[in-house]
Order: sequence, then C-alpha cells, then structure tokens
Amino acid sequence: MTIDSTIPALPQAVSDTTHSIPIQANREVIQAVRAVNASGKLGDKNQMTFSLDRRTRRPIITIVNRDTNEVVDQIPSEEVLRLAENLK
Repeated sequence: MTIDSTIPALPQAVSDTTHSIPIQANREVIQAVRAVNASGKLGDKNQMTFSLDRRTRRPIITIVNRDTNEVVDQIPSEEVLRLAENLK
C-alpha cells in the first residue's frame, strides 16, 4: 500500500465533515487498503492506494499497476472530483 505523502495530513480536529472524512475513518480505510493488498485479490501486479484529493480533500482509492505505476482504476473518477469541486 502507498499513501500519497505530497498531501498534507489532516488536522487533529476536522471541523467541516462535508468535505473531509474524520481521522478515525481515514485509519479504517488505510487498514482496509492494507488488508486488500495483503489478500492478493487484485493480482500480483496491482495494488490499492489511498490518498486525498488536493482540491476537494475527499478520499480517493486507486488501483495502480506496480510495474508501470499506471492507474488502472480510481474511485471516485477525476470527472466526479472536478464536478464536486465545481459545485462548491
């Protein structure tokens, strides 16, 4: 599992939960990502990663090819993230 280190950590108190998820939820997602990667369900060449979108601070789950670092799939998609940003 990899976590995008270019995105700053969440502050201890998250005041606006409509745009961010609580810290405990982040930990649970990270544990779930680790469990999925350890299970081998994504195959030998893929791994799941967790990060936060830089603009919206919403969580992003990606499936990445370990050999090429190509994003195989992303939830939510870039289009959905930009739509959410534009609706602010």
